[in-house]
Amino acid sequence: MLASEMAQPDVPYPTVMGSKKGNACAQVELTARHGTPASVVVVVVLPFDCYGQQLTDKNLADFAAGASEGLKQTFDIADPVLANYSLGSHTMWGERANATVKGQPGSKYTLEIACTVLGKGAVCWMTIAADAAGLAVFEKQAVTLEGDVFDAIVPAGAIPAAAAAQSKP
Repeated sequence: MLASEMAQPDVPYPTVMGSKKGNACAQVELTARHGTPASVVVVVVLPFDCYGQQLTDKNLADFAAGASEGLKQTFDIADPVLANYSLGSHTMWGERANATVKGQPGSKYTLEIACTVLGKGAVCWMTIAADAAGLAVFEKQAVTLEGDVFDAIVPAGAIPAAAAAQSKP
C-alpha cells in the first residue's frame, strides 16, 4: 500500500500533521492595539470545515497550546498559570504568564489566552498586555458565545494569578 493510500489518523491539533493543517486554516478575526508600549489583543479562529474534523473539549488544551506556541518565538515566557473555567455551558481554557521580548529584558508584558470550542470552530482570544490597564480591558471584555452573552471573557478569579494580581492595591 502506498503511503498516500493509507488512512489518515484522527489527530488533534497541534500534533505535527494537525498543526500544519491547523496553521493553514487558522484565521485572525481581530487584531487591536493601544498605548505605548502597546497592549495587543488578537482573536484566532480555527473553522472545522477547513480543518476537516471537529474538535471537542477533550482537544481544547492541545488546540490552545498550539495557538499560543508562536508567542514563544518572540517572548521569553515565565511563571505560566493554567486554568479551566466555564462561561455558561462553554468550557474555557486559560493561561496567564509573564513575558519579556527576547533580547529585551526590560520589556515586561503579561500574556493571557482564553480558548473554547464552539459548534463551527475553535477560538482563542490572546492579549499581550503592557500594563495592568491593558490586561483589565482584555479580561473584562464582554463576549457572546453562540448567542450566550457574558460580561467578561475571563471572569474575576477564573485564572488564579489574575485573581491575585487584582487583589493587590
